[in-house]
Amino acid sequence: MAEYTKPLPLLTSLSKTFYEGCKENKLLYQHCKDCGEVIFYPKIVCPACMGTNLDWKESAGKGKIFSFTVAYDFAPPEFASSTPYALAVVNLDEGFSMLTNIVDCDLEKLQCDMPVEVLFDPVTPEITLPKFRPVPE
Repeated sequence: MAEYTKPLPLLTSLSKTFYEGCKENKLLYQHCKDCGEVIFYPKIVCPACMGTNLDWKESAGKGKIFSFTVAYDFAPPEFASSTPYALAVVNLDEGFSMLTNIVDCDLEKLQCDMPVEVLFDPVTPEITLPKFRPVPE
């Protein structure tokens, strides 16, 4: 495997569970047991009720592209060798959104509301990143 030279997420006490899930090919999100709020990205308290009774749930990893852009040029130096690449906001079926890459597809055919599914990219021994690809027809 080639050395990964792009920026890596910072593992914190809040994000550690999420990235441990990714290493096990599980896309995790938080859920408030008091009010039912779906929470992503990880937080200490529920943004809806300010409760701290939070747990983790596993997403099915299915959703739709809400918005996207394709970078062809002028990418930050760490990403220049990867152009073109797609960056998208994906709305997951469980009710949360995440910023992610869309991979394994013809970038010219991307469109909003396109169904996508998660896949996991082990970029280092410690970090596995969730990315998405169009659902095969």
